[in-house]
Amino acid sequence: MIYERLLQDNKSWAKAKLQEDPDYFERLVNVQTPEILWIGCSDSRVPPDQITQTKPGEIFIHRNVANMVVHTDLNLLSVLQYAVEVLKVKHIIVCGHYGCGGVKAAMGRNSLGIINKWLRNIKDVYRFHSDELEAIKDDQNRLNRLIELNIIEQVNNLAKTSIVQRAWKEWDAPHIHGWVYNLADGIIHTLFDIAPGTHMEHPIYEYDNL
Repeated sequence: MIYERLLQDNKSWAKAKLQEDPDYFERLVNVQTPEILWIGCSDSRVPPDQITQTKPGEIFIHRNVANMVVHTDLNLLSVLQYAVEVLKVKHIIVCGHYGCGGVKAAMGRNSLGIINKWLRNIKDVYRFHSDELEAIKDDQNRLNRLIELNIIEQVNNLAKTSIVQRAWKEWDAPHIHGWVYNLADGIIHTLFDIAPGTHMEHPIYEYDNL
């Protein structure tokens, strides 16, 4: 059974780690000081630690379908608040990937059940940029461009939160980055960055009393 293999592999991994470094787990138990919050897609082909070669304790991770930052998602907002206000992360990375099934589903018109409500947020991104997207004739290129635009939109959504804006005012961090991972060659590409204190596209999104 696959789940039994996972448990056995875990024991082998833990034993190998202790042989390599007897204090490895003791250090992890006593401290967590990541400088990065990673918001990524749930896709099993995009494991953040492996594609960035980071070690346990180096990045704080949140994953969902299509790496979304939705202002009503209490799960995401709780992770964000803890990462920013307690862990004091210096950087937040939104990393999507080409070939994202969630974004592809959002481009279609099939009803998929409860996930319709989640994908509706990506449909809105499509609507915002429909002129650009519909000018792209190749279906794959259009999908990849929507994936990029969705990442950029989620970066902007982070900047619109009071959590991030308060941190900008109090300690001039975190920086926010939009990245896209290419499944075809394993390379991450940078798309978009927002520095602390950046003004929103409209002042209605900015909070004065933080």
